[in-house]
Amino acid sequence: MYSENDDCLPFLKWAGGKRWLVSRHASIFPENYNTYIEPFLGSGAVFFKLAPHKAILADINKELIATYRAIKKDWYEVFARLQKHHELFNKDYYYKIRNSKPQNLYDRAARLIFLNRTCWNGLYRVNLKGVFNVPIGTKNSIIQGDDDFGKISKFLKRAKLYDDDFEVIIDKAGADDFIFVDPPYTVRHDDNGFIKYNEKLFNWDDQVRLRNCLLRAKLRGSKIVIANAAHSSVRNLYKDDFKINELQRYSIIAANSSNRKPCKELVITSDL
Repeated sequence: MYSENDDCLPFLKWAGGKRWLVSRHASIFPENYNTYIEPFLGSGAVFFKLAPHKAILADINKELIATYRAIKKDWYEVFARLQKHHELFNKDYYYKIRNSKPQNLYDRAARLIFLNRTCWNGLYRVNLKGVFNVPIGTKNSIIQGDDDFGKISKFLKRAKLYDDDFEVIIDKAGADDFIFVDPPYTVRHDDNGFIKYNEKLFNWDDQVRLRNCLLRAKLRGSKIVIANAAHSSVRNLYKDDFKINELQRYSIIAANSSNRKPCKELVITSDL
């Protein structure tokens, strides 16, 4: 399905990104499948690494999907605007762009990439009004040496892009399609967790709804890999119908590096 040499680096940093998973635990992913389906796209680390020939990619974050659509359509228009941000960048300029609301597709894409690369820790966070409110960070590398938007655009031309609810996307999966699912991590005792996801909270009811539609997909013959919180409530949710593994990684979101300690995550699979 893919060649190890035919992959691509994500151009965004995203909280909960799965570069570590796909680089260290590649064996959990199937090699043969029809369509690759990812309903919580984020930075797309798994998609860009696996480089499937056909994909359905989605996220409820409309600004994120608009960015992917812009690069897919005309990556140079995005890059030209990003270069302008690079030339003008300073603290005042950051907050000017953060407070802006461009309507043009390419301006929207360049804004999101610019903010992702210059805000605190690459964190995407919005308030209840949907306004991005992350303060400026310490990095100023808007144009990066490993940027290859041309290659990213070619990868995205293999994919259909949707800004839709995960259930709508997963219900598209058929026999021998491969679904990779990496939802915001919430657990039963803490419905809201700490994650705001495009003004909407991904709560425990969403976790249950996710499990139910994944079970339907499994019964249709889809291949499934799920990353989720290492918590008893999540284990209990999946234990009867899926295989559960526990992996360890380092948390990199903490502001103080001394707080970046090993943490556990569940990787839940169907019979691949």
